[in-house]
Amino acid sequence: MTDPNSHQHHGHGTDAPAHGEHHHGSVSAHASAEAHGTHEGQHTGHQGHAMNHGQHSDHTGLDENGVHGDHSGHGGHGDHVGQFRRLFWINLVIAIPAVTLSPMFSMLLGYEVPGWAGWVAAVLGTVMYVWGGRPFLTGAVSELKSRKPGMMLLIALAITVAFFASWAATLGLVHHELEFWWELALLIVIMLLGHWIEMRSLAQTTSALDSLAALLPDEAERVEGENVVKVAPADLVVGDVVIVRPGGSVPADGTIVDGRADM
Repeated sequence: MTDPNSHQHHGHGTDAPAHGEHHHGSVSAHASAEAHGTHEGQHTGHQGHAMNHGQHSDHTGLDENGVHGDHSGHGGHGDHVGQFRRLFWINLVIAIPAVTLSPMFSMLLGYEVPGWAGWVAAVLGTVMYVWGGRPFLTGAVSELKSRKPGMMLLIALAITVAFFASWAATLGLVHHELEFWWELALLIVIMLLGHWIEMRSLAQTTSALDSLAALLPDEAERVEGENVVKVAPADLVVGDVVIVRPGGSVPADGTIVDGRADM
C-alpha cells in the first residue's frame, strides 16, 4: 500500500503481510505510508461488504435436460454451461438434415428433395421443438406464473407458432408456404448457442466474485472505546475503526489512521 489516502480494494480481504515491528506512533491519514511496515494499523471501516454478490438475473431450475425453471436467478452456472453446450451440439446435428430436407428450404436454394423428405423434416423438427426448445417452453411457463413476461416467453411463442404452422402445412391444412421447419430448427440452435454463451459469461463472473469473497476474513476487530470487539465484516458501518493484525486481511474499504504497512 503506497498511499493511505486510497481505499483498500473494496475490503475483499487483501492480504497484508508484516515486515517489521508495529509502529506505535499515530500516523495521519494524509501522511505517506512507509513500505515494509507492519499492518497492525487501524482502519476506518466502510460498509463495502454487506453487498450480496450475484444479484443478477438467473436461470434456476435447469435440470439435466437443460430445463429452465425460472429466468430470474442464475444458480449453478457451471452445470448450466455444460447442459446448454450439450443441447446446442446435439440439436445442431439434428438441425442439419432438418434444414436440408425441408421443402421450403430446398425451394429457396433451387434443389429438389423427395416427397418423403418433408416428413423427415417434420419428425426432426418435432424432436428439436420438444427437446431443444424445452428450456424456453418451461421458462415461458415460469414467467407466466410469476407474471413477469420476458425473453423466454418471446422465444417460446416464436418456436411454438413455427411448430404448429409447419405441421399444418405438412398435413396440407394450410398453404405449403407456411412450412417453417428449417426456420424452427435454426431458431432453436441459435437461441441455444446464445444461452450457452450467456451462461458461460455468468459462470466466469460468478467465479471471479466468489474468489474475491473468499479473501474476506470471517471476523473484523472493531475498536469500541478502550475495547476491541470481534464482529462480522458485514456488520461494519462507515466510521468504524478496525484493527488489522500483521499478516491479516482487510475486512472493508478504509484509510489508515494509525500504523504503517506494506499492502
